[in-house]
Amino acid sequence: MAGLGLGALLVGAGAVPAVGSGHQGRDPVKAPVATGYGGAVSSVDADASAAGIEVLKRGGTAADAAVATAAALGVTEPYSAGVGGGGYLVYYDAATRKVHTIDGREKAPLSADEDLLTENGKAIPFEEAVTSGLGVGTPGTPATWERALREFGNKSLGQALEPATRLARRGFTVDETFRKQTADNEARFRDFPATADLFLPGGKLPEAGSTLKNPDLARTYEELSRKGTDALYKGELGRDIVRTVRKPPVADGASRTVRPGDMTAKDLKAYATRSQRPTRTDYRGLDVYGMAPSSSGGTSVAEALNILERGDVRGMSQKQYLHRYLEASRIAFADRGRWVGDPAQEDVPTRELVSQRFADSRACLIDDKKALKSPLAPGDPRHPRQCDQGDADERAATTYEGENTTHLTASDKWGNVVAYTLTIEQTGGSGIAVPGRGFLLNNELTDFSAVPATPGVHDPNLPGPGKRPRSSISPTLVLKHGKPVLALGSPGGATIITTVLQTLVNHLDRGMPLVDAIAAPRASQRNAAQTEMEPRLMDSQVRRQLEALGHSFKSNPEIGAATGIQRLPGGRWRAAAETERRGGGSAMVVHPAGP
Repeated sequence: MAGLGLGALLVGAGAVPAVGSGHQGRDPVKAPVATGYGGAVSSVDADASAAGIEVLKRGGTAADAAVATAAALGVTEPYSAGVGGGGYLVYYDAATRKVHTIDGREKAPLSADEDLLTENGKAIPFEEAVTSGLGVGTPGTPATWERALREFGNKSLGQALEPATRLARRGFTVDETFRKQTADNEARFRDFPATADLFLPGGKLPEAGSTLKNPDLARTYEELSRKGTDALYKGELGRDIVRTVRKPPVADGASRTVRPGDMTAKDLKAYATRSQRPTRTDYRGLDVYGMAPSSSGGTSVAEALNILERGDVRGMSQKQYLHRYLEASRIAFADRGRWVGDPAQEDVPTRELVSQRFADSRACLIDDKKALKSPLAPGDPRHPRQCDQGDADERAATTYEGENTTHLTASDKWGNVVAYTLTIEQTGGSGIAVPGRGFLLNNELTDFSAVPATPGVHDPNLPGPGKRPRSSISPTLVLKHGKPVLALGSPGGATIITTVLQTLVNHLDRGMPLVDAIAAPRASQRNAAQTEMEPRLMDSQVRRQLEALGHSFKSNPEIGAATGIQRLPGGRWRAAAETERRGGGSAMVVHPAGP
């Protein structure tokens, strides 16, 4: 479908048969936009979106649909998310008009200290930390599902997992994106027999158009359905995870030495999701809610929006708008690196970071005739001063985060809305599948700073016992007068923040329809010497205009893969997804209506 034009993709946008229910084995129709009533789901995958729609048709809430969609993504997007990972969920309750969040981020072992990712005082090479038991955090995804259903749903875990369980048994159609991701990971997948058995059937790369089944994952979902998440956090499933982390099952003649991790049954038993207040900022009369730390998404998006609010972005030329957007991102990332970590173990000034006063103290650094230089020094949100240029000794480059994650949005007939981003971090996570269980383990602990980003300056993102690594995940809800306007999010590591920010500005300020705001070419500045830019912008006149201001660019073929939902007049919903990135996304509604 990725090769079709947008007009062709819109045809049949409402044709959304439920997974395993009436479509006789045919794949659901994949389209990037759908409009209608009764609720909506948007994800990267048609089977996953259809699973959420099925649960909505059975009377489920947006939370029930989100869990069903996420579980199906664990089947069809296993290199991005699944039982072995974590994530963040933001929920709008229509009855109370309140926004809630669930922090289901993975955690370090209770035995971890600041030297977790070092050896002889030096950082362990990144490649060794990624493909290891050492990088695996205690999974939070099953606990997130359970809490979301308990607090915001009306379906049991078994009912929510039912569509994904069927999907795992009957299999899904491999597309070019899945094949390429498998090929990119082939060498390390072959080092783990359980992983190779799952994703290299018959010892070969799966062909596009073939069907890939995962009966092991179906059995895992059935076990979770029967026993609840105690099966993982207190039972045999958890013991299998711990055994795999502590002694990774490596093939004879493997191409690498795989470091063990130190996860224990005690770590699993001690795991709990965290409920906390969302971040909130006012942007041009709208309330923008996001995820508070341990994610940096909510604070960084809010700070950048607060900086941009002082200018008329709608009336600017493309060059002026992109310059302002890139500079606001640069500043927000400089402040993120210095101040954001796990608030359970760090003093994180969340309220001050999202304040207009702090943004104003930093916004005056922007010169419309000249680009700032990175790494930019952070300001002090606790004591903001006019034109705060920060302390040059605290400048730090942004640390690397893996780019493969997945995001979904869902709404229901009552007006509840979910924005949920889940992940196993790197494409393929650690590369280590739990034998007989059908899912990969994460490598989230590599999101910690192995050593301080700036020597001699406190880094809030160093490892610690039971600590959550900082994330860039940015599920976002926008309300007006207490009612939903839109929900949005994206995968992409640290580019998540800039993807969400640019899409919001494209839609809210530049007036683009949501699907066009998502499809528009992206640039991502993260307090780095060079800004990443997609090819359509790299080849444009505006790039040369920005270079004249001092910006420097490097190409990134694909930044983010957003999905969103917006509320329309008359009780309608519009779901939107990518038109091309990652092969295009899948937007669906319960009862289709006209555009």
